[in-house]
Amino acid sequence: MVMKLGKMLLDRKLITPQQLKLALKEQQKTGELLGTAVVKLGYLKEEEILPLLSEQLNIPFVKLQDTAIDPAAVKKLPAKFAWHYKIIPVKYADGRLTIATFEPLRSLSDVKMFLGYEVTPVLAAESEIIKAIEKYYGVGAETIERIIAKAPKEAIEEEAALEKVEDIEKLAGDASVVKLVNQIILEANQKRATDIHIESFRGKMNLRYRIDGLLYEANVPEDMVRLFPAIISRIKIMSKLNIVERRLPQDGRTVVKIGKDEFDLRISIIPTRYGEGVVVRILPTKMLFSLEKLGLGPEDLGILKTLITKPHGIIFVTGPTGSGKTTTLYACLNTVRSTKNKIITIEDPIEYELEGITQIQVMPEIGLTFAQALRSVLRHDPDIMMVGEVRDFETAELAIRIALTGHLIFSTVHTNDAAGGATRLLDIGIEPFLATSSVRAFIAQRLVRVICPQCKEKDEALDKEVKEQIMKETKASAIEFYRGKGCPGCNLTGYIGRTAIYEILVVTKAIKELMLERASADKIRQEAIKQGMKTLRLSGWKKVLEGVTTPDEVMRVTQVEEE
Repeated sequence: MVMKLGKMLLDRKLITPQQLKLALKEQQKTGELLGTAVVKLGYLKEEEILPLLSEQLNIPFVKLQDTAIDPAAVKKLPAKFAWHYKIIPVKYADGRLTIATFEPLRSLSDVKMFLGYEVTPVLAAESEIIKAIEKYYGVGAETIERIIAKAPKEAIEEEAALEKVEDIEKLAGDASVVKLVNQIILEANQKRATDIHIESFRGKMNLRYRIDGLLYEANVPEDMVRLFPAIISRIKIMSKLNIVERRLPQDGRTVVKIGKDEFDLRISIIPTRYGEGVVVRILPTKMLFSLEKLGLGPEDLGILKTLITKPHGIIFVTGPTGSGKTTTLYACLNTVRSTKNKIITIEDPIEYELEGITQIQVMPEIGLTFAQALRSVLRHDPDIMMVGEVRDFETAELAIRIALTGHLIFSTVHTNDAAGGATRLLDIGIEPFLATSSVRAFIAQRLVRVICPQCKEKDEALDKEVKEQIMKETKASAIEFYRGKGCPGCNLTGYIGRTAIYEILVVTKAIKELMLERASADKIRQEAIKQGMKTLRLSGWKKVLEGVTTPDEVMRVTQVEEE
């Protein structure tokens, strides 16, 4: 039968005789099927060889992503069997279980003996089977089954504190709480999540991943709630927190290795009614920050490059939490970084490490606030500074006065738009003459999700009013709209990754006059638009015209502009 498959591959000229010879040699060495060896050696893809195996073995071939899997069938097979044999139940009827597998000759007899009833196989790709197991059994289901089966509660809690994680991909094999936590982190990384949320409620626990700015609930086995205290303890051990303290909030961090990459995990733990809530932020320890990759249009990119090359002044980036302000600031610092400049940042927390830049972490509990750090930094002979956030009058006044003495400063302030940044400074007590003398620009930004390139298609069903609004505001005559249909590559969301939209309010002579008059944010905004400022909404519409994002995304993150 093995040679029959080999003959089929040769007859259809899918592989060469030399490749078949090497595949047979690999098969003898590993004991795996010939088809598996051919795929492993990279001669063919899974989806190319499975139809041939289907023909050879007379077993139907199915695409699991297009197949409805019966949850009742999934319950017939324990998770440990599904993971061990890489199989997933598809349907159960009349005492017969239909199982998807990619190696039917190995798994079916053992499964039939264990279950005690008839099993019908169908062929499916290994990658699709693994995704289906994760989806229907939940994160770490097999590990949870083994932990609960072999150990009492006391042993589970002790095991959570066993070892320090260095390379979490290498910690496999035995069922343990350590492995379970690693599986949660690995899945988050595979799904491109930036945050992991672990929450406890009455009789259950939730696991959610923040992907491209939105939270998605992960399927978890019901029994995982029994391991909730042990999971929390394990995370505390990883981040060197007090595992006994459960009444007060705690913050910690740790570094883990996944493959060749290292990630900085920021852990926040808060007490809740039914235990403790955990949020783990996942940050790469090394990132390449480039102004060109932020999402700025050519005109705005030119404006920003001009602003950051000024010898002194202050540039404020505004926007809500999670709008990408820090990334923009880091890209600016990376652009102006050189051996001729002394650059110091004051942050809370330090998000990423930048080589050649002195970074300071504020610690209010010992008196090291933004304002105190700013006073000390001045004696350290800086040329350029970045202040993580202007939160109060003292910090704002210090930053502005330092900018007036010949320093270039970058900072952030929480406002809805660029014009709001100008009025916020005046609201917290800064004199208008100080603000107008030092501030170069206010840059507002938001993040919009990018349409998945794998399932991108024309959107023929877009609302007529939205079309007319976009055409009116952009003055475009003909527009093609796109959306993501949803595919496994984007977790059926239609989006993959994010890009930024911007509005840059340059403090010109006219804007300075309005600030001196303490004009409202609306008046400042209207004047900036007259001078050519592109609003957040217009910047978003341009991304829609380019086929980068959808109108729904732009409307989600921007406010309707008042006349």
